[in-house]
Amino acid sequence: MVQTPLKPLTLEAFLALPETKPASEFIAGQIVQKPMPQGKHSTIQSDLGAVVNTALKPLLIARAYPELRCTFGGRSIVPDLAVFRWERIPRDPDGQVANVFELAPDWAIEILSPAQSQTKVVLNILHCLAYGTEMGWLIDPEEHLVFVYFADHTIAVFEAADSQIPVPTFAQNLNLTVGELFSWLTA
Repeated sequence: MVQTPLKPLTLEAFLALPETKPASEFIAGQIVQKPMPQGKHSTIQSDLGAVVNTALKPLLIARAYPELRCTFGGRSIVPDLAVFRWERIPRDPDGQVANVFELAPDWAIEILSPAQSQTKVVLNILHCLAYGTEMGWLIDPEEHLVFVYFADHTIAVFEAADSQIPVPTFAQNLNLTVGELFSWLTA
């Protein structure tokens, strides 16, 4: 859902608004509310986040954050999973994880919901890539395929169950096939 204010809204004014559920994003001067996640979306989001964190967090390589607001390049978006390399995680002076992330994730993962515009999701992934994101995934639970967007703006589609899905260079110890990813929907 797109909300067009009566007068142009600034990013700063958007960030001062109360958070919404589901989250709203600020894109090209408009407030766009994300659709409410449904079963397939939530299953993949939680299981994939756990797999990424199990493989990367104990080694202090990276951490996956679900539904984390990332504000950069004039947009404020909320990827389904935002993965940050350990050394890029914003921290408070006391070393705790900061509340505000004003940078692009290293790996942006989106899971398409039935009512969601694929074009808008792709534009968010491309925006991330333009600001230094190494890789973006767009997971389509209905079609059982994964679009992988590389930093050089090439795109590959993975749909065969035995296809290994590429991961960013920092996540090379994470191995996941299309079949494994979508098997979570029956587990």
